[in-house]
Amino acid sequence: MRLHLCVVGRLRAGPELSLIDDYLTRFDRTGRPLGLGPVSVHEVEDRKGGGMEAEAALLARAIPGGAFVTALDERGTVMPSPDFAHLIAKQRDAGRQDMAFLIGGADGIAPALRQAADQRLSFGAMVWPHML
Repeated sequence: MRLHLCVVGRLRAGPELSLIDDYLTRFDRTGRPLGLGPVSVHEVEDRKGGGMEAEAALLARAIPGGAFVTALDERGTVMPSPDFAHLIAKQRDAGRQDMAFLIGGADGIAPALRQAADQRLSFGAMVWPHML
């Protein structure tokens, strides 16, 4: 199953990019034997200043057809790592070809796109720089 990170913003060269590249390399190495990967990063940027709705439209276009969509949102479900792994495995085992994770901009993900997602997931109450 292919994984897609659909992200508002562009990552510039620096420590965050190095960290992401390292984790993507690790995932590619460990995920393929499990039927997971590759991971594609789709960066979108609202250059016209249309706000969350414009960002949502760009994110929606980055989602592959038929993908199971998980919106990363502070109001989402908090789950331990084994449950998160089970969520991914369940989609893979059901024959799903693609799984997309949405990461919004500074103001988050527009409510309509957030509600349209199959799953809303939170990594905790704290809000982190979205590229992390």
